[in-house]
Amino acid sequence: MRIHRLIVLALLCAPALVHAQPTRLPLTSLDKLRPVNTQLDTVAFKGQRGLRATQAANGPDGLIHLDGVTFANGTLEVELAGAPAAGAGEGARGFVGLAFRVQAASGDAPAVYDAFYLRPTNGRALDQERRNHTTQYISHPEWTWSRLRRETPSRYESYVDMLPDTWTRIRIAVQGDTARLFVHGQEQPSLIVTDVKTGATGRGGVALWIGPGSVAHFRNLVVTPRP
Repeated sequence: MRIHRLIVLALLCAPALVHAQPTRLPLTSLDKLRPVNTQLDTVAFKGQRGLRATQAANGPDGLIHLDGVTFANGTLEVELAGAPAAGAGEGARGFVGLAFRVQAASGDAPAVYDAFYLRPTNGRALDQERRNHTTQYISHPEWTWSRLRRETPSRYESYVDMLPDTWTRIRIAVQGDTARLFVHGQEQPSLIVTDVKTGATGRGGVALWIGPGSVAHFRNLVVTPRP
């Protein structure tokens, strides 16, 4: 009887174990990528090959969807770099990040997603207030950075040391309605969100994210779902 119970438990757990295997994408080609509102190509940057995404200064945020990748809870890791694009306005910061639990736009309905992103030029700004806005959580379309800053100042932003146009490793850990952003391999998160707007049961795709007036680079994406 005990052996029978063990076999049943093993069969029940098997799909979860398979589901938990990481998806690793070096991002050295355009395969399985679906860019929206952004120009995309592959280049060598600072000695490492990866993706380059360019976003118009007056356009909306850009998403690069990863076909066939679904995510609810777990971790996302990637190396990225961002800088203002040539000719971008004074407010450009080199916006670059990752979106998760993405529901793609359909018809008149905009894309729905959570995201963490960086403002690399803020990392070593001489203005302390700018430094305090180096990292950012958003949840589109309702919870934009401007609304979050206006209604809950400083709650969804933080400081972390960084430079523009420099490869930076980030990790996002998501469990239910809590998400944490880790930068530079640090053990402690740079930003913690305990009320992720897609909720405890949110689920969707994964996308690379780029903001207006930015040039971003991405490489070595790892998606590890948690059953």
